[in-house]
Amino acid sequence: MRPGDLLSRKQAGLPIAILTAWDALSAAMVEEAGADAVLVGDSLAMVVLGHPTTLPVTLEEMLHHCRAVGRGLRRPPAHQPLLICDLPFLSYQCGPDQAMAAAGRVLKDSPAAAVKLEGAEPETLAVMDRLVRHGIPVMGHLGLTPQAVHQLGYRQQANDPASQEQLKRRARQLQEVGCFALVLEHVPSDLATELSRQLLLPVIGIGAGDGCDGQVRVTADLLGLTHRQPPFSPPLIDGRGLSVEALRGWVAGLNASPAAPPTPDTSPAAPAAPHC
Repeated sequence: MRPGDLLSRKQAGLPIAILTAWDALSAAMVEEAGADAVLVGDSLAMVVLGHPTTLPVTLEEMLHHCRAVGRGLRRPPAHQPLLICDLPFLSYQCGPDQAMAAAGRVLKDSPAAAVKLEGAEPETLAVMDRLVRHGIPVMGHLGLTPQAVHQLGYRQQANDPASQEQLKRRARQLQEVGCFALVLEHVPSDLATELSRQLLLPVIGIGAGDGCDGQVRVTADLLGLTHRQPPFSPPLIDGRGLSVEALRGWVAGLNASPAAPPTPDTSPAAPAAPHC
């Protein structure tokens, strides 16, 4: 799968399914499940590394996990899902040169074929334009942008006419600079549906209703492995509860059947080695 194949799916009216992965095990599962694309999201800062936000994760950590995800994909390369890697906080906000170096490392030092950046501020648009012009596929991300948590929080975005017009304008700007797809997170569903119909690029929703061209979800949320899921991503199964119950049963079985004491060794002792 290549970035342009997502556009082909939109044009054909086919839904786009994107799931996150953070290691070889999760990558193998989402590939086998049939995901069109795999996102190594900076959400791994919270899901895997235990941070309260996505901000602390570093570029080196993203590369480490992206390489692990790549090793978990088993299909021939031409038939693997598209692998996208988030650029973490401060890897692209400090100027186009640093951003170019960070995105270049993702494509050079990992199997990822594209990067995702949050926002559409003038500086970010300039960075995206440079990346695209130098052959680096870029996915955009608007609405609830977790790297701006201290400014926006985790509440739904674009709830009034002024902010909705701003989001529409920014979405068009991302299309103009050449983004191959756009993630819309936690925005009103009618707004996301409208943008999906107006824009040429695929619009991928998360907490943005069912009218988008595709959906992206944090795999650990869907499997019920995290302590708390966002309201727009309820778990499909109680994966955490089932796993703890199974492991608890194994531990209880060991405690119920203590190991027998070791049998004394009654074999004759070996002769002592001569001293030199």
